[in-house]
Amino acid sequence: MAVSLDISRANPNAPTVAAEPAAPGRAALVGLTRARLAAALAEIGIPERQLRMRTTQLWSWIYGRGATSFAAMTDIGKELRARLDARFSLTRPAIVAEQVSADGTRKWLLRFAPRAPGETPVEVETVYIPEHDRGTLCVSSQVGCTLTCRFCHTGTQPWVRNLTPHEIVAQILVARDRLGDWPGAARPAEGYVPDTDRAVSNIVLMGMGEPLYNFDNVRDAVLIAADGEGLSLSKRRITLSTAGVVPLIPRAGAEMGVMLAISLHAVRDDLRDELVPLNRKYPIAELLDACRAYPGLSNARRITFEYVMLKDVNDSLADARELVRLLKGIPAKINLIPFNPWPGSPYQCSDWERIEAFADVVNRAGYASPVRTPRGRDIMAACGQLKSESARVPAWKRRLAGEGQPAGGEAR
Repeated sequence: MAVSLDISRANPNAPTVAAEPAAPGRAALVGLTRARLAAALAEIGIPERQLRMRTTQLWSWIYGRGATSFAAMTDIGKELRARLDARFSLTRPAIVAEQVSADGTRKWLLRFAPRAPGETPVEVETVYIPEHDRGTLCVSSQVGCTLTCRFCHTGTQPWVRNLTPHEIVAQILVARDRLGDWPGAARPAEGYVPDTDRAVSNIVLMGMGEPLYNFDNVRDAVLIAADGEGLSLSKRRITLSTAGVVPLIPRAGAEMGVMLAISLHAVRDDLRDELVPLNRKYPIAELLDACRAYPGLSNARRITFEYVMLKDVNDSLADARELVRLLKGIPAKINLIPFNPWPGSPYQCSDWERIEAFADVVNRAGYASPVRTPRGRDIMAACGQLKSESARVPAWKRRLAGEGQPAGGEAR
């Protein structure tokens, strides 16, 4: 049975979840690269000779110990802590809802404050999937999605905006808060958390949005997550999933160096054009050429190809044989994903016997082909089920309110 938790009781060590924003005029430090963090400290008068030390101190407190206030930073003098508190914020996003599935999967609906006058708060969903030997956090990169994949619930929500590095990294911090995943913190009494050194051991950029259409922000967030003096997640435990933004795949390998997953889902261009409309711009042959050239590709760093099983659509044995032919020569793993239904979805999940027969063809060809066990279906937290109610506010409405355009621009 799925439950909704009383957020105030789940972890006494977690910060309060009263809604953002922090005090007006205070800039968020979470999500700043080391260079930008040092520049922010220089702006408040930290001497150049101290910048490296102070940056390292703050980095350790924020990402190594999960500090949510400057008062906790006891190796920094009181006067400097007061200056930091006056100019900067460590505030987390508000947790609007927290649900726990019968299988232990957790889903958080997080609300981020407006970044500029005239903007409205936005909400995204983040999912935690515990297993006996690991805990995987599924992180969102956009509010809504730039794509309209027909089998995906997120694709029915129009794109609102890109998430900033702060908002991407904050999802990891909130999860670690709620799971007691900081030094000395207690694990929550409610819901399953694996008895491992780290509750959050793996990150997958498979939540709301297309990560490569938010490239710079995702890259900065990934490099923060992988920094060895902070969150310290191995790049081999961070996976970026893309529907196939071909020109940016080489950059992802060169600038992030994380594991790559491809949302493939079809072996013919005509069908993939329907299921994943991005294919009309970057067809299968171009996508697979980019995969073959992915920096660092090897048997130890295989690409994962995700293939959602849709009844009588893409699940024939002929499809399985063509999938094997297409991927020849690419070090790969193939994840077969039973379709997870959502209200109004036009598809059904393949029969289990058909999924097993499909997997057998792929396995006999020498590819690892696990069938992904659906997780969190009862709380709409499974693959392809995420969605929020955030909507984009047109510019004319902001102008009518006298607030003008938000700072910064984003490309869809």
